[in-house]
Amino acid sequence: MNDLSDLLQPEAVRSGTAAGSKKKLFALLGEVAGAAYALDAAAVTERLSEREKLGSTGFGGGIAIPHGKIPGLTGVRGLFVRLDKPLDFASVDDLPVDLVFALLSPPDAGGEHLKALARVSRRLRDRVFIAKLRGAGSADALYALLAGTETRDAAA
Repeated sequence: MNDLSDLLQPEAVRSGTAAGSKKKLFALLGEVAGAAYALDAAAVTERLSEREKLGSTGFGGGIAIPHGKIPGLTGVRGLFVRLDKPLDFASVDDLPVDLVFALLSPPDAGGEHLKALARVSRRLRDRVFIAKLRGAGSADALYALLAGTETRDAAA
C-alpha cells in the first residue's frame, strides 16, 4: 500500500522548512502536531527527543523517521517535513537529512505502530518516489504524493 493518507492530514505536511538542529526540528514537529492533531507540542517534542537519544532515526538516503508514543492519541498519526537545508542526523550512511516523516502513536499501539513504521520505511526507500518528494513545489504537492493522490503535475 503506497497511500499514507490514513496517517497524514494536509495540515501535517510542511515544505521548505528551516530547522538548524535536531532540537529545533523536534520542536517544529511538536508545533505541527499541535496544530494538525491538537496535541501538546511540548510533549511531542519531548517524546521525539527521548526516542532519538536511544539511537538515530536517520535511516539513510537523507531520510529520517523519528517516532514516539503520545498519550491521548487514538491512532497512529504522521507528520512530514521537507527541510530547506539538510541536517546532520547521525544517519547510518552519515548523509544529512532533508526528508523527515515523524510517526506518533498511542502508548498501547505496539503492532499498529510497527506496521505503520514498516509501511513508511518501505515507501521512503523508493528512489523514484523520493525524487518526486524532493522536486515537489509545495506542501500541497507533497501531501498529494504521500497520500497517493498525485497527478502527473504534482511534482512540477
